[in-house]
Amino acid sequence: MAGHDFFRIERQGAVTTVSINRPDRRNALTPEMLVSLRQIAESFRADAETRAVILRSECADFSVGADIDRMDGEPPTVAEIRRTAENGALLLRAIREIHQPTLCLVRGVATGGGACIPTACDFRFGTPDARVGYGEVKLGINLMWHALPLAIQTVGLARAKRMVMTGGLFDAATMLEWGFFDEVISEDAIEDRVMEVAATYAALPPVAVQMIKRSANAWAGALDQAVMHADTDQWLLATRTEDFREGVAAFREKRTPDFRGD
Repeated sequence: MAGHDFFRIERQGAVTTVSINRPDRRNALTPEMLVSLRQIAESFRADAETRAVILRSECADFSVGADIDRMDGEPPTVAEIRRTAENGALLLRAIREIHQPTLCLVRGVATGGGACIPTACDFRFGTPDARVGYGEVKLGINLMWHALPLAIQTVGLARAKRMVMTGGLFDAATMLEWGFFDEVISEDAIEDRVMEVAATYAALPPVAVQMIKRSANAWAGALDQAVMHADTDQWLLATRTEDFREGVAAFREKRTPDFRGD
């Protein structure tokens, strides 16, 4: 599958590292990449040797989110659009359901879907230059992928509202204070530090650790699916508005959008 070309998987002892590697597009995510990363995440179910998983980027940014250029072209049917739009939620669910502890290393920009992926991990580590945001609102659309409950669980209700409703990028110091990052570490030390923490989890009894993780996630997200089942349909409605077309045009033309509420 073409999407697999943009990921590199390495194992060091009981720790497996998955790296996103599409530097020419700042790790912009295509539908094929979402499917590929979901398959990688699901593969850990049968991986008894891996006891901790690191998710990171090979380039200066973690990910700038969805590849806007892929929005061009003749649109498929509504049913096909909806099925494709569900790939993000399926990916976050697969990451959330990795049995092993997951650690995400964020450097540079992580926005939109590129922020949702770290939010679905158990632990997050950033470099001082990291900036995180859920920027969908700037395109006139809602945050989807069932990511809103995860954002609330990570930074709290008011802060999640602020991040999602403004679509702004928040610096590493703020993300550390708000609890999104567990640690902010210098560029020259972060790789070793994240590996050190991953090795700590990998050395613990895997059955107990994985049961604790699954129970904690199940408790925290007990109502997530029931509440967020319609976020794809909300997105589908939002993409039919003039504000969406204006948001995409403004993004491409590097200007301030003029949203009219229609």
